[in-house]
Amino acid sequence: MTLLKSTTTGLIAVFCLAAAGCTTTGGVPKNEIEARWSGQQAGAFFAKFGPPVSDAASGSSTLYTWRGGFNTRVVPATYEDLDGKRGKMLTRARTEYLRCEVQLTVSSEYIIRGVRTVVDRPGTNGGKSYCAEFLTAS
Repeated sequence: MTLLKSTTTGLIAVFCLAAAGCTTTGGVPKNEIEARWSGQQAGAFFAKFGPPVSDAASGSSTLYTWRGGFNTRVVPATYEDLDGKRGKMLTRARTEYLRCEVQLTVSSEYIIRGVRTVVDRPGTNGGKSYCAEFLTAS
């Protein structure tokens, strides 16, 4: 009986140690930014893009709010195409003021566990979001 009890206790200890060694980043990334930065050091993010504007404790994690990527782009006017000739104006030319704001969920070990986009604009030529373009560029 003692051998069975010690074997069972040993197996339980092994499974507990194995489970303790497992870490997750919260599952499947929800966006390109999270796919790029989840599991990375928050210090690397802030070193590359600048410091956060605020932080708040949330249990064992910290929520950092970061703003940046300030830029402007001129979007030209669009016109109707009439057999190779320019027709009436469809949209006026405009200047867009770009910025990105994200909220990073960072563990007590200073590892990024999640990224949520708060403020964003459409990307270049209708592509991915401006934040995704800015924060995932090499």
